[in-house]
Amino acid sequence: MRSIYYDIYESLRDKILDGEYAYQSYIPPESQLIRVFQCSHNTIRKAISVLMLHGFVQPIRGKGVLVIYRPEHRANFVLGDIETFKEAAARNNLVAQTKVVALEYVTADAGLADLTGFAVGDELLRLERVRVFEGKALIHDKSYFLASALPGLTREIAEDSVFEYAEKVLNMKIVTSNRTVTVDYVRSDDRAVMNLLDFDMLAVVSNRTFNEKGVMFEYTQSRHRPDFFTFHDTAVRGY
Repeated sequence: MRSIYYDIYESLRDKILDGEYAYQSYIPPESQLIRVFQCSHNTIRKAISVLMLHGFVQPIRGKGVLVIYRPEHRANFVLGDIETFKEAAARNNLVAQTKVVALEYVTADAGLADLTGFAVGDELLRLERVRVFEGKALIHDKSYFLASALPGLTREIAEDSVFEYAEKVLNMKIVTSNRTVTVDYVRSDDRAVMNLLDFDMLAVVSNRTFNEKGVMFEYTQSRHRPDFFTFHDTAVRGY
């Protein structure tokens, strides 16, 4: 069960994303938010701290909490959040589709264990997907899931949302995702499934995702066409 402050964070975040709280405007004062959400000062402050951490707002002494988020022209994947492809597409108001290229069981050998972080001998589900935005295949996902953590995973589920299935059907709590952003050459399997034009390099996000028991259940390498996506994070210094 999620904390109240995180639900408030999401409510305020959505109002910022929808433009109700515009760039360079101030969100309602704390006293008003307390009345609206029927909660404590501390809960509101926690919600605002998460907004700040994710780059949506900045408190201004003596004035209030200023909206500093400005929408990007490209689709924006936020590194600070654990966000599904389906959620990101909805947030960016894009027509999106997932196509499954492959779904099969494999056993982790030494090479696969070194790549993913799973143990040698682990039974894994290898899932390869193409993410299509507005009719263009722009992301090539190569994933390995711990088979025991996701029983019953099918192609139909993979075409919708694996994380939604894990959370809503299997009651898994997804807690942490460690991510690395690199650049890599386009490979032949990328070009076979993506609309790459004349690009020969891709932005690559590799992530390992952990559940509430500390078990790593996913390794995914997402290979993105570089002209369409940005990867957003926010750093805070000395506040």
